[in-house]
Amino acid sequence: MSSANITLLGAIAGFTIYLGLPLGRLRTPTPRLKAGLNAVAIGILVFLVWDVLTHAWEPTDEALGKHDWGTVASGGLTLVAGLTIGLAGLVHYDGWIARRRKAAVDRAAAARSAGPGAAASAELAEAAPKVRSQASSLALMIATGIGLHNFAEGLAIGNSAAQGELSLAVLLIVGFGLHNATEGFGIVAPLAAEGERPSWLTLLWLGLIGGGPTFLGTVVGQHLVNDTLSIAFLGLAAGSILYVVIELLAVARKAGFKTLTTWCILLGLLLGFATDAVVTAAGA
Repeated sequence: MSSANITLLGAIAGFTIYLGLPLGRLRTPTPRLKAGLNAVAIGILVFLVWDVLTHAWEPTDEALGKHDWGTVASGGLTLVAGLTIGLAGLVHYDGWIARRRKAAVDRAAAARSAGPGAAASAELAEAAPKVRSQASSLALMIATGIGLHNFAEGLAIGNSAAQGELSLAVLLIVGFGLHNATEGFGIVAPLAAEGERPSWLTLLWLGLIGGGPTFLGTVVGQHLVNDTLSIAFLGLAAGSILYVVIELLAVARKAGFKTLTTWCILLGLLLGFATDAVVTAAGA
C-alpha cells in the first residue's frame, strides 16, 4: 500500500468524528435527554483518559523493566509536563475566559444603563460576540483534547506503515475510525446539555480540530518515529480531557438525575471499550 493511500485512510479514520457531531443539532432536548447525553460523554471521556495514560506510560514502563533510567527519566518528565500543561493550563485559561465574560457583561450592563441610543446598541453588539458561552468553551476544549489524542493515534498509524507493518496500520485505522465516531458525540454533549444548537459551520470547525490531527499524525508518523513526541501529545491530551471530565461532572451534579447519570456514564465507558476492541486485537 502506498504512502498516499495510508495517509488517505488516516484522514478517513480521523474524520469519522463527524458521525457523532450532528447530535449537537438536536432541537429542544428534554432535561433527561440532556443529562443522559452529558453522562454518556463523561463515560467516553473517562475511558479516553485511561486509554491515553496507558499508552503514554507504556514506553516508560518498558524502560523500567530494562533498568534504562535515562529513558525512564525523559519519558516520565515528558508525561508530567504534558499532564501539567494540559490540566493546569486549562484551569488558568478557563479563569481568563471567565474574567473576559464578566467584563463583557459589565460593559453590556453599563450600556443598558446609559439608555437607548446608537452608542449603547453599538456597545452591546460589540460585547456579545467576543465571549463564548461556557458550553461552547467546553466543546472547544474537548475537541482540542481529542485532537491531541488523535495526533498521537495518527503517529501510531504512520509509524506502523513506516516499519512495513501494513496489516497493523490498517487495523489501527479501522479501530481508530470506530473510536472517533463516538468521540464526536463527546464533543457536542456540553452544547446539547445546555440546549445550545451549534451551526453547521461550528460543527465543521470542531470536527477539524478533533479529527484533523489524525491525518496530520499519519503524515508525520511515516517520517518520524519518536516516543518522546508521542508521550508529550498523549500527556497534553490526558490533562485536557481530565479537566473537561471535571467540568462535565459539575454539569451532571447540577442537572440531578443521579440514577440516569450513573447508567449513562457506564454506557459511555462500555462504548469506549467496545470501540477500542479492534485496536487491542491489533496489538496496539
